[in-house]
Amino acid sequence: MKIALSSKGKNLGSQMDLRFGRAEYFMIYDLNSDEFKVIENKGYVSSGGAGIASAQQLIDQGADIIVSGNFGPNAYELLEDSGIKMYRGSEISLKELIEKYKLEQLEKVTEAGPSQKGGH
Repeated sequence: MKIALSSKGKNLGSQMDLRFGRAEYFMIYDLNSDEFKVIENKGYVSSGGAGIASAQQLIDQGADIIVSGNFGPNAYELLEDSGIKMYRGSEISLKELIEKYKLEQLEKVTEAGPSQKGGH
């Protein structure tokens, strides 16, 4: 099972980025093997539709779960339709967030957040 986390950096000690579509990186962590990889978010530099670009990228990466701060309406709908579970994180390390997920201490996202327009 793969969990994707929006990230400000490239390692487990990096803080989560609360901006799903505008996060600079995503960490894809395999809960079965404890291995991870970091990818650059294609939506980070997008002039529009960042959330959709980010969502599609994580679907293509085979993510089963995503932990971030806010999921805009378009990204939320695409992820929901793809069967991906979304959880709300906070600005703590990715390692801490993974542990919180394993302990079932993260809040499941059940509705879209506000749309974020442009900017970094």
